[in-house]
Amino acid sequence: MIPTDLTLETNRAILRPLNVNDYATFLQLAQQDKDMWYYFSSNLANEKQLQKWFEIAFTDKAANTRRPFTIIDKETGQTGGSSSLGNISMHDLRAEIGWSWLGKSFRSTGLNRHAKFAMMRYAFEELNFERVEFKTDEQNARARKGLQNVGGIEEGILRSHMTMWNNRRRTSIYYSVLKNEWPELRKTIFSDIE
Repeated sequence: MIPTDLTLETNRAILRPLNVNDYATFLQLAQQDKDMWYYFSSNLANEKQLQKWFEIAFTDKAANTRRPFTIIDKETGQTGGSSSLGNISMHDLRAEIGWSWLGKSFRSTGLNRHAKFAMMRYAFEELNFERVEFKTDEQNARARKGLQNVGGIEEGILRSHMTMWNNRRRTSIYYSVLKNEWPELRKTIFSDIE
């Protein structure tokens, strides 16, 4: 089982367990760019939806299907956003990296790449998982490019896959990294991360 107090770290990022005290900071970050929530299943700029998102994160954590993290930027000491290692299947040796978002000022800074690296390194090197998967909105070009930039291979599309907070039906696109691909990614696109 994955420890409930798991903390992951790189030379740039700390991923520590999400806690209730993160709510106010997350709300402030979420309200900096209200347009970004179009692609997210919840509108975290809305206080009630953010509260519900926290509740679901803690429920999933208690069920041992998810480890939600708060991402800290080591360069500034500030909270940058959140991501999770979720849909954990110990039997199938796989997990999904998702529920990921960063405040506006932390985007395109490399912080997301460090967070993804920390979770993939843990999944492949500590848990000995065979697969890490990602999904995003087919329309979200920025997220799709980000997943390709961390080595994600596009796999397929699930049409009309999710109901979004604004009642839009989202078509999701899946990406993955496999265990046998990880060593090369670690030596190439992640060579600068410790």
